[in-house]
Amino acid sequence: MIRPRPHVAAMAAYSLADLGIPETVSLAQNESAFPPSPAALAAGQMTLSETALYPDPDWKELRAVIAVTHGLDPETILCGAGSMELIGCLIRAFAGPGDRVLGTEYGYAFVASASAQVAADYVRSAEADLTISIDAILAAITADTRIVFVCNPGNPTGTAIPNSEILRLRRDMPPDTLLVVDQAYGEFADGAFDPRPVFDLVGRGDTVVLRTFSKAYGLAGARVGWGVFPPAVGREVRKLLNPNNVTTCAQAMAAAAMRDQTYMRDVVDRTGALRDGFADACREMSITIPKSYTNFVLLRFDGPETMRRADQALREDGLLLRGMGGYGLPDCLRATMCQEPVMDRVLDTLERGLR
Repeated sequence: MIRPRPHVAAMAAYSLADLGIPETVSLAQNESAFPPSPAALAAGQMTLSETALYPDPDWKELRAVIAVTHGLDPETILCGAGSMELIGCLIRAFAGPGDRVLGTEYGYAFVASASAQVAADYVRSAEADLTISIDAILAAITADTRIVFVCNPGNPTGTAIPNSEILRLRRDMPPDTLLVVDQAYGEFADGAFDPRPVFDLVGRGDTVVLRTFSKAYGLAGARVGWGVFPPAVGREVRKLLNPNNVTTCAQAMAAAAMRDQTYMRDVVDRTGALRDGFADACREMSITIPKSYTNFVLLRFDGPETMRRADQALREDGLLLRGMGGYGLPDCLRATMCQEPVMDRVLDTLERGLR
């Protein structure tokens, strides 16, 4: 019998939402409520005749557009097949058996999976009121900690801390510990927190900032993530990225979407209005929802049994939210924003189901 490595055999596969339910509207994947920019769709269509050729392995046009938009050096930018590829390569490059990767209590679960792939120990620091605690992170760092991952805004909580707190974390961390700031939902928080100081941390040589086109740009199916890397860190990660990892069509769509900042900001504003209106209506039903800086909200019920009753009612009405038991939140569901008629259905179903 062919045997896997012991640490792989001991792993659980990374768990996605259960989408195998027919005739169900999914609010479980944190996808955009709105389609991509028309310019992105047109750009993708124009590249279809080029699919006999491999894509640009250096993402030159895409990196240039990202750099201009965010005031960055294009040489510091790496692109991946979603930010998940970049996260996995960062951990493979800088952690292994005997090392610790430190996240937070409700941080992005894929970081734990990627750590298990290299037999590194994944450790969670406590959060305070479903929000990152910088003091708790600093207290949890040990001599074996190689990487600290901070998801800000957080998933699945939707909460965020000011970027001044990220700067404090970097200032007080050991200089030989890599800080990775995952800003998958950064565009939804940029209006509240100036992103420039966090991008500037990369110049220290010990910090990476990650973003994605899957959320605010509506390109989850295209699989394009990007990050800003210190040259020495980026050089090692680049060795582990798949060559030609982002398709020609995806690169063209992402570049066009990045150029169309007006459309993206409109999507962020419309999503925020849906989110805040939905959250307020849920709070009137005595459902606890922390303030969200993302395209989703976390619904906290008065106990696991109430959550199960709400979830069952939603499923019977063809509506799928994401259960949060795997995050240690058995009394919570996460709801991605969809367009207004769907959100109205969710509210009506919750009101009936919680009577």
